[in-house]
Amino acid sequence: MGHESLSPTHPYHAHVYYDDRTWDTAQRLHQELSNMVVAGSLPNLVLVGKMYDTGVGPHPIPQFEIQFLAAAVPDITRILEKSGLRALIHPLTDDDLADHTTLAVWLGEPVPMDESVLDPPGQNQGIARFGKVEF
Repeated sequence: MGHESLSPTHPYHAHVYYDDRTWDTAQRLHQELSNMVVAGSLPNLVLVGKMYDTGVGPHPIPQFEIQFLAAAVPDITRILEKSGLRALIHPLTDDDLADHTTLAVWLGEPVPMDESVLDPPGQNQGIARFGKVEF
């Protein structure tokens, strides 16, 4: 399933990665996106997760998650590119592995994922928690 065939309301995640050197930039971006959710200034931006200072889930390094609808992909991509931070953008389908690999788009250098913790095909927990909670 290519990105082009997804409806404008299809759920998406982005994961923004950072380290000690880029922490301040990530914190500013996190605040900017959180403000957009509160103000409703970026339509289809649903949730901004907390900043982790260690790896979580399949992500081996610190990151925060952004949840949004497909219609927001161009805006989110532009904002993330402007930040200069590494990011993974992917749809939420019933195949968690494909979401984080073949369906994913990387901005910057890819981060190797811990694929062993991803849900088996047909059981993507990310869909159930979309818009409610991250991890």
